[in-house]
Amino acid sequence: MLRYGIPSYKLEKDVIKAEIDIMKEMGVEIKTGINVGKDITISELRKQGYKGFYIAIGCQGGRYPNVENDHAEGTMTAVEFLSAANTGNLKIDEDVVVVGGGNVAIDAARVSRRSGAKSVNMLCLETEDIMPASKEEISEAREDGVNINCGWGPKEVLTKDSKVSGIIFKKCTSVYDENGKFSPSYDENETISIPCTKIVFAIGQAIEWGDLLNGEDIEYWHGNYPVADKLTYQTKVEDIFVGGDVYTGPKFAIDAIAQGHEAAESLHRYVQHGHMTIGRNRREFIELDKDDISVVSYDTAGRQEPTDTVSDNKFEDVHGTLTEEQVRIETSRCLGCGATIVDTNKCIGCGICTTKCKFDAIHLTRDFPEASTMRVAEEKFNYIIPYAAKRGVKILFNKKDKD
Repeated sequence: MLRYGIPSYKLEKDVIKAEIDIMKEMGVEIKTGINVGKDITISELRKQGYKGFYIAIGCQGGRYPNVENDHAEGTMTAVEFLSAANTGNLKIDEDVVVVGGGNVAIDAARVSRRSGAKSVNMLCLETEDIMPASKEEISEAREDGVNINCGWGPKEVLTKDSKVSGIIFKKCTSVYDENGKFSPSYDENETISIPCTKIVFAIGQAIEWGDLLNGEDIEYWHGNYPVADKLTYQTKVEDIFVGGDVYTGPKFAIDAIAQGHEAAESLHRYVQHGHMTIGRNRREFIELDKDDISVVSYDTAGRQEPTDTVSDNKFEDVHGTLTEEQVRIETSRCLGCGATIVDTNKCIGCGICTTKCKFDAIHLTRDFPEASTMRVAEEKFNYIIPYAAKRGVKILFNKKDKD
């Protein structure tokens, strides 16, 4: 998905190639053109001696809205559309409508515009303040000339000779029900019609398992999402681990990368017969009680943004770098980690963290103060001090003998 789902102006292909080359240099063997489940099965791989399996196939399928003519010639899912764009198989000189309000929809709209589309209209159910897409993405899409129209859902795809000629939208009055569950409501009488010859549906993605897990006793929830341990990513089948979008649903690439790091730790522990959870970073965070806190001063420096460079290539990453002064400001910001639970598998109670935090936010207290007294410490020093003195004298005489 990094190569075929993310536009080059966000992530250039030479960066991906460099990362892959590094993995090869590290000794990773990459076999391509293999359909696991058909060309070879997990059971056959076990017989070859493989001890652990990590499945991170993502959500490669797109969704259609289930309205009339939604599969007419000229309709595509965003996954298909972006894949075609990233392989150079996309030529657009027509009017495009993108349906959806997330970052993937933004990508499809901006790629359409940069690929030569006459006009690009993007419509979504949500109002702009609750759109899934980030504010930065929305702003950049408008800069590219994308028309964003919020509060509309697809009603019918219009066709002429079985080809897309337009699309009708109906007014969305609410996106969620009283329990916060996704349950759109519409005013069927308020509609708009937009002429176009290409429609890109970016309304969700789906897992395409194929025959990959045939014969494996995997548990699923919410349809075909695999059940796995939230810390180790281990499934009911103990040698199979899952992560990324196939486990969480569509999220950011960096989330999948982070899970890959944790899964690698789990795979190592599993094949080495180590304990799967002891000493793991559980990343437990508890929100502080903001109603019972007095803040005298705090870091007000905002996130530093680089100045973009200029390029005639619409698919080149033009994000610049921070200036020296921006780096100084950025690195001096308080990260506000919010960590309020100590990992007892790592903390040895040295107390250094209390001296390093310039905000005096970390304090150590004794849960059982009676378990440690100065008398015990004094008894220890009764042994330590004579030994240290004896050792010091011995070192001194040894040095004189060498001289």
